[in-house]
Amino acid sequence: MVSEPTVLVVEDDAAQREVLAYNIRAEGYRVETAESGDEALLMVREDVPDLIVLDWMLPNVSGIEVCRQMKMGANTQRVPVIMLSARAEEGDRVRGLEIGADDYIVKPYSVAELLARIRTQLRRTRPAAVGQKLEYEDIVMDVEEHRVFRDEHPLKLGPTEFRLLATFLERPGRVWSREQLLDRVWGRDIYVDTRTVDVHVGRLRKVLCSAGGDDPLRTVRGAGYALG
Repeated sequence: MVSEPTVLVVEDDAAQREVLAYNIRAEGYRVETAESGDEALLMVREDVPDLIVLDWMLPNVSGIEVCRQMKMGANTQRVPVIMLSARAEEGDRVRGLEIGADDYIVKPYSVAELLARIRTQLRRTRPAAVGQKLEYEDIVMDVEEHRVFRDEHPLKLGPTEFRLLATFLERPGRVWSREQLLDRVWGRDIYVDTRTVDVHVGRLRKVLCSAGGDDPLRTVRGAGYALG
């Protein structure tokens, strides 16, 4: 299985926060929660989520300011932000989208609609996690059938190498540090030595080159690994 996406729910109302967290977890996502803008920004600096569900009205630092800072950060600007707000006026909706929110939902809303919009955003940023087929040059991965081909030749990958390749295929060209790969492939709650990443990248390289062709993985000295 590909690692589940992490969704950060930022909502100051405790009851609403728990309802959101419960329903998003039920969809198979990992959920973190924050009750203020300050806490959300701190959590994001320590551990970048795959998506943020963000309430506009928050104590101290507003949702708009959290979104603005997210979209200015090099490590967080690509993280989808779904803004929740009781402000239904067109001007407020436009302001939220102009500040960088990827979607804007007016309260009250249905949980089913929110979950659908979460899936839509993750389909763009975490396609492997929602079962989409991934392709890069002559490499094709069918996530649902757990099959990988290179130049139409089937490749046999272990579960860790499969998750590793899925991570690379989601963002070709991106340089992943060993720590980031550990979080994405092994999980944030499991301790694994960073040297383990090198071992599995080596195994993945061997399988990818078994059918011929150049090594598509690039080692970036002092930084990590990238596809292409």
